[in-house]
Order: sequence, then structure tokens, then C-alpha cells
Amino acid sequence: MKLLEGKVAIVTGAARGIGKAIALKLAGEGAAIAFTDLNIDENALNTQKELEALGVKAKGYASNAANFDDTHAVVEEIQKEFGRIDILVNNAGITKDGLMMRMSEAQWDAVINVNLKSAFNFIHACTPIMMKQRTGSIINMSSVVGVSGNAGQANYSASKAGMIGLAKSVAKELGSRGIRANAIAPGFIETEMTHALTDEQRAKWAELIPLRRGGKPEEVANVTLFLASDLSSYVSGQVINVCGGMNT
Repeated sequence: MKLLEGKVAIVTGAARGIGKAIALKLAGEGAAIAFTDLNIDENALNTQKELEALGVKAKGYASNAANFDDTHAVVEEIQKEFGRIDILVNNAGITKDGLMMRMSEAQWDAVINVNLKSAFNFIHACTPIMMKQRTGSIINMSSVVGVSGNAGQANYSASKAGMIGLAKSVAKELGSRGIRANAIAPGFIETEMTHALTDEQRAKWAELIPLRRGGKPEEVANVTLFLASDLSSYVSGQVINVCGGMNT
């Protein structure tokens, strides 16, 4: 039997990159997948087809994860369509980098809203369903810079540190209802966003990584599968770094 047979997972921001890799990994282990993105474009439709090809029910939903009412509406729609919600992966995120002294209020607000408030919105909408089921796994996608900070990324680092505190607090609040909450802190992962970097920039990154390479989205997805499944049934309130040894 597959690890997630009969389970339903929501993965936010899953049309591409790490989110897509996570959705495919969970589907490969039998989970039905409801995924969200700001728009259901060609990338999202292709992701849905790839998920369905794995033999599971899958559907993409257009959702502004940073909007409280929009999130509650889409979660209600997902519950009606899929019948239950067992796994929530808060993956939606953006960057708007800049030095603190030059960062605009709009840059700060956009990153906090999309990265952190979206996680609050989805947890707020999903936990009543999980509480009735008396089971659930919530996984917040943080970052190594949420653990260690990073110059030029005060907004992003703050949002990702908040994801950790949010997961730890939810773990304490809802553990008695059978709900687990954890965070994953990826390091330098090879995605469409990182492909824009120069070879020189990649080389500098590699020097900071003990394994001397960037990670693959599938390597983050493997840890997500662990936290989503009963393999981690006694793991809650934790942060797992997936960074090749950058954070030790």
C-alpha cells in the first residue's frame, strides 16, 4: 500500500518549482492533490495533467493565498470536491530583495503577505476540518535564511522565520487533536528562479555548501513526504533543514 493512499493534500503555489515537485511526490504515494496558484495558466494545467497521469484525483485552483476571504472560499470548495483535507503544504512565496534602508513599505508588505499571511490563512481555514477528523499534517515551507537571516533579504527572512514560529505554535495548540505541524528550511535549490544566476554566482553559493552543490526540488519533496506521512507520526513542532549542510 502506498504511504498516502486515501489522503487529500493541499499544496499552495504548486504550478512549478518546489511546489510542483512536492505535489508530484505526494501524488506518487497515492494522495489526491488540490493545488493552488495565483492563476491557473498553462503551467498549472500541465501540472494537473501530470498529477492525473499518476492515477490520482487532482485539481488546480486559482487563489490569492494572501487574501483571507479568498482562501477560506477555496478551502471550502476543496473540501466539497475532495471530501476531506489531511495534508496542508504552505509553499506559496515570493521575493522582493533589497537592503533594509532602501526597502519600500510595499516590498515589505508584499513578501510578508504572500509568504507568511498566506500560511496563516490556509491554516485558519483547514484546521477546523482537521480537528473534526482528529488528524492532519501541516508543513510550512521556510528557508535557511529564516533560521540564519541574510543581508538584503530582511523581508523574506522575517517571513520565513515567521513560518517556523507559526508551525511551532500550531504544533503546541493542536497536538491534542492529532494535528502535527512542522517546517522545512530549504537552502540553495535549483529552480526556475535560480536559473537566472550567473555561473560565478552559482560557484560562490557552492563554496558555502558542504556538499558543494545546489539541491534538487525532489530532495525537498522527499522530506515533505516524510512529514506528510505516518513515517513521521511522532514528529511535530520541528524544523528540518534541507540545505546540504549550510546550516549546522
